[in-house]
Amino acid sequence: MQEPGDPSARPDDQERPLTRRELRLRREQVAPTTATAPEAAPGSVAAAPTASSSFGSVASMFTPTVRQQTSTRPTVLTVCTGNICRSPLAENLLHTHLSSLGVRVHSAGTHGLVGHAMTDQAQRIAHAQGGDEDHAAAHAARRLDEGMLDDADLILTMTAEQSDFAVQMMPRRLHRTFPVREFARLAATLSDQQVRTAADAAGADPRARLVAAVTAVAAQRSYAPPARSDEDVIDPYRQPFSVYEQSAAQLTPALAEVERVVKAAVG
Repeated sequence: MQEPGDPSARPDDQERPLTRRELRLRREQVAPTTATAPEAAPGSVAAAPTASSSFGSVASMFTPTVRQQTSTRPTVLTVCTGNICRSPLAENLLHTHLSSLGVRVHSAGTHGLVGHAMTDQAQRIAHAQGGDEDHAAAHAARRLDEGMLDDADLILTMTAEQSDFAVQMMPRRLHRTFPVREFARLAATLSDQQVRTAADAAGADPRARLVAAVTAVAAQRSYAPPARSDEDVIDPYRQPFSVYEQSAAQLTPALAEVERVVKAAVG
């Protein structure tokens, strides 16, 4: 069951949404330039590029975009549907572990219940995992908009469909937008040193360093399967607490990988 809001509702003046196939073709057409991987033998797993190959070229891949920033801090945006369960839980846990590095973490929903609090069950899980209780209690749901996407250095959604929604809203954020479990899968192919090498190529600015690290993770899409629906973090809204626990069990290991990459880039 989806969080509140009708995912089929779209503004009248919005263009026809792209299909999953069209989005995949767009991704292939604008994928970052990386070293060409040798063709893998049938049934084998392609090796991840080494730091001396694709990561040495991150500086040329990274081109800062001129934009009106709302924050000078490295910024992570987490996204779900209603912005009352999964994305605020992700926000809370990332905020707890990354705020000391000056990283800003916030959240929104594709069909957010504007002003609603984080559900009691999600707050309970956040507290149990060491999250910031005051931060969780202060949460007020928001609806995703272009400004949030434009200002984010890393956009983490809970499902592949939500990533598609965000990319359709702002196509140029394709290489910063990931279902959170896809991000974790791709990032796991990179060592801390490879992440730091990518970040170092972008200089000393923390935001530029995070964008460069995220770009390096996005480059791994050339060597890995695309995001899959079976990687979605399940929606626990209006479900028993056991479903909240199951959802959190899918989410928290992925967040640990996000924290590793961000810390390697800006820590």
